[in-house]
Amino acid sequence: MSNAQAAVSEALPEVGSSPRLEQAGLLAVFGVAAALQFSIAIAQSLLAVAIACWIALLVVRRERIEVPRFFWPLALYAAATLVSAAFSPQPWVSVIDSRQLLLFLIVPLVFRFIRGERASTAITVIVTAGAISAAYGIFQYGILHYDINHRARGTLGHYMTFSGLVMIVLGLALARLLFGRRDRLWAALVMPALAVAVSVTFTRNTVVGACVAAALLFSLKDFRLFAVLPIAAAVFVAVAPAELTARFTSIANLQDPTNRDRVAMLREGARMVQAHPLVGVGPNMVEPLYADYRGPDAVEPINPHLHNVPMQIAAERGLPALAIWLGFVAIVLIDLVRVFRRGGDQMLAAAALAAMASALAAGLFEYNFGDSEFLMMLLLVITLPFGAARPSTAALRS
Repeated sequence: MSNAQAAVSEALPEVGSSPRLEQAGLLAVFGVAAALQFSIAIAQSLLAVAIACWIALLVVRRERIEVPRFFWPLALYAAATLVSAAFSPQPWVSVIDSRQLLLFLIVPLVFRFIRGERASTAITVIVTAGAISAAYGIFQYGILHYDINHRARGTLGHYMTFSGLVMIVLGLALARLLFGRRDRLWAALVMPALAVAVSVTFTRNTVVGACVAAALLFSLKDFRLFAVLPIAAAVFVAVAPAELTARFTSIANLQDPTNRDRVAMLREGARMVQAHPLVGVGPNMVEPLYADYRGPDAVEPINPHLHNVPMQIAAERGLPALAIWLGFVAIVLIDLVRVFRRGGDQMLAAAALAAMASALAAGLFEYNFGDSEFLMMLLLVITLPFGAARPSTAALRS
């Protein structure tokens, strides 16, 4: 050992042998899971604390960086994004927008700190925080009279973010109810509030996502449970206010202006891909360049994004980035199915599969992968089953 290494070892024996960094990192990640549904600023501050603890543990304990398999396509996707940013017509705008790539670090953090039974506890934290946020959203709709022009947003700043997070939490609660070994009563109690909260945001893509998640979970448990879906739909039509039923029945109305605009956006995106197939128009460049590719069928003169995850990625970052992202999706789904089939804690795998299914379904109508809170929650949830399969740090030290 060199003199410098010896000096470091002598200076840090207490930190290296104490559980303080471990506890701080664990609490910070749990804090991220809860705070995401209330404040992105607090969540990202806690994420920074967790990253600092993780790096310190890597140095002090000389740990290897370990990640689930799906993290590597995410890393490649990040590299493809930076290449696209370099070729953007406004490189600095695209590079600044690419700072969101740092949120991918939530994967190694959850994998490192949320091990064993802690993963199930994380689900409880997320569901509980989601129930609180959902209750406030229902209060906004029922008492403060929020409507489609002023939509319920719960404890968050935007109704789309709120509805997306509640959609994921609803899937987690249903997964716990169907596959959980404990806390099933709590999941059953909060599910009605979560379902109502998704509805009163008037956000159609998250209702579609929630239905897809429920259908997947029912199929994993027992196909006969599919009978619940038409019954639930009939109850909704019977008791929901007319403005809500009209909003959701408009999903199939091709004359609806928002539906027509979404079809037009797909055409605009296709033109962008055709013009820039390899690197796209650049991250955060769809809005400033939208008018250059807008066709006569467009309803809105400008759109901030293309309301479709695959098309947005292809248009912004190019077809290679889209292929990498699709690889990430495939690896996540394959590995989660393997975890589910192995047995063990099937609830975690089922919850993660429900989160992916709902995100993919909703992502056909909304660019949810670009929403920081949504992205962080999704990555956190899909990492939990893989972290749960690892031995606890206490077991490793004993």
